[in-house]
Amino acid sequence: MSSLVGPDEDVEDGKPPVPDDVQEAIRTLIRWAGDDPTREGLLDTPKRVARAWKEYCLGYGEEPGHHLSRTFEEVGGYNELILLKEIPFQSHCEHHMAPIIGTASIAYLPTDRVVGISKLARVLNGFARRLQVQERLTAEVAQCIWDHLKPQGVAVVICASHSCMTARGVRTPGVRMMTSRMMGAFLDDHRSREEVLKLMGY
Repeated sequence: MSSLVGPDEDVEDGKPPVPDDVQEAIRTLIRWAGDDPTREGLLDTPKRVARAWKEYCLGYGEEPGHHLSRTFEEVGGYNELILLKEIPFQSHCEHHMAPIIGTASIAYLPTDRVVGISKLARVLNGFARRLQVQERLTAEVAQCIWDHLKPQGVAVVICASHSCMTARGVRTPGVRMMTSRMMGAFLDDHRSREEVLKLMGY
């Protein structure tokens, strides 16, 4: 558990305080990397890094499915494909805590109700703003929509660049990873699957 906030860690400029042990952990990492956390340019870095990570991980504080709780039935009898294409997102890989940056295309085939399109992006961000692997992120988004909207089909395709591969290790910039999850009609009917992939641009 984080230690109590020290007297010098009061709220500043409306920003929440950062516990001493969190700051010390970041100073330890700076020292281990080879720099001096007491030099001028790094004095406030522990607070900045801690607050940045709180923002990166906002998804732990929400239930993404909640965004799908309000639906609409008055859609003029519309029951065809609904697609939100190339939604940008950022996440961090759970293996190296390095950025994952990409886009997601999310589609569903409604039964008798639809949801506001911004809610699909909110579901994506709710799961993305956690430590992730792309495969799980893809599956979680699809399963959430399937469980809450009860549609005829769900399709999620994610294309992303992983800094743990492009900026370290094998160091291959420009490589992008693609994952997909098809459920219901998009899994069972190859024509529906081909249609949605074509509309997504794949």
